[in-house]
Amino acid sequence: MDLSRQLKTAINSGNLTFGQNQASDACANGEAKLLIFAVNCPQEYIDSLHATHPSITLHRVHMVNRDLGVACAKPFSISTICITDVGDSELLSLQTNIGE
Repeated sequence: MDLSRQLKTAINSGNLTFGQNQASDACANGEAKLLIFAVNCPQEYIDSLHATHPSITLHRVHMVNRDLGVACAKPFSISTICITDVGDSELLSLQTNIGE
């Protein structure tokens, strides 16, 4: 799967939020379906989300936050992406790769 293309599709047709605070809020509200993390996102943050919300798919990509921002066509770095609606993308086919 071309992650950059799928992210752009989800941005255009679905609902995504960027950032750790927004992701934490979406998890607490039960809206999050998938969380995508940059490789340099703090491990303590990921571990706390994994412990408090074990049913949400957590996927770490092999991109630093700067590259993840570019993949989303944003002019800023992104360490965490929360997907609440995938739209026409295939992002929900990603599997959890954290804690394995």
